[in-house]
Amino acid sequence: MTEIVLGVGASHSTLMNTHWDETTHKAEAERFRDGLHSARDELAAARPDTVVLVGSNHFRGFWLDLIPSFTIGVGECVASGESGTPKGPQPVDVDLARHLAESLVGGGRFDVAFSARLQIDHGQSHAIQYLLDGLGVEIVPIVVNVFAPPLPTLARCEALGHAIREAVHAFPGERRVAVIGSGGLSHRLPWPDWRSPDGDDEEFMVRAWLDGRNNWRDYDARRRQIIRTAESAITPEFDREFLDLIEKGETHRLTARTTEELEEAAGNGAQELRTWLVMAAALGHAPGRRLAYEAIPDWLTGMAVAVIDPTEQGKAWK
Repeated sequence: MTEIVLGVGASHSTLMNTHWDETTHKAEAERFRDGLHSARDELAAARPDTVVLVGSNHFRGFWLDLIPSFTIGVGECVASGESGTPKGPQPVDVDLARHLAESLVGGGRFDVAFSARLQIDHGQSHAIQYLLDGLGVEIVPIVVNVFAPPLPTLARCEALGHAIREAVHAFPGERRVAVIGSGGLSHRLPWPDWRSPDGDDEEFMVRAWLDGRNNWRDYDARRRQIIRTAESAITPEFDREFLDLIEKGETHRLTARTTEELEEAAGNGAQELRTWLVMAAALGHAPGRRLAYEAIPDWLTGMAVAVIDPTEQGKAWK
């Protein structure tokens, strides 16, 4: 019998790799990193064979020439390796990945895209680096479009999580499966709506997203410079309310918000919470536990780690 044994939600930031020494909020950064280590320990204890890894892509694997709402990697998976994150081929559980694609598409539940040669970036490889290091597991990468509107609705993302749960449980064979949602929480990236860029930096960004498929590294230095000069816009109140939903098993309540309402409340980077929503729904919205939350202006982001263990009730975090 195939079962889902653990869910993890975790924020990511490449600045954690590239600017650790310059981080002024070092105590907060260390507490967040400790939270990642604790989540990795819980993953190790859960002994998954495979991790369904749900994440975003920051225009280093997808470009504006083609942006599906949801994409499953069903063959080769290569990490782009920017900013000290893992680089190169990643091990994929091809049998489970293709089963998910067949169940979702063939079963008429979701018209997801699939890729037999998927390139991922730190939207997933950061989790590989900090949560899966040394575990020897295979992954099923699922990329959610969170940055190029129109975005899939929050309700659609929750429905995808439920469909993944059903498909995993129906997989013929023995698998212990964990699900990771990577991204968030509140933050605002200096990224434009690609449909209406305003000024040189925004026009540069859109050009990089459109033309970077074969030479994305040529755009990376200026992209990072633009991000490094951005002002932090973290909303701790929103973040704590969201983590309260995780603890109560009520993450589905996020679906009451529109894309525009979510951005207004927590910034465009909070659109990555779609990945947490997919994960939580795949865990049946069981109550969870937050392991860490820190607002880290140096990284522009409210950084959080939480776990959902379907065998236990949520425990309060102080």
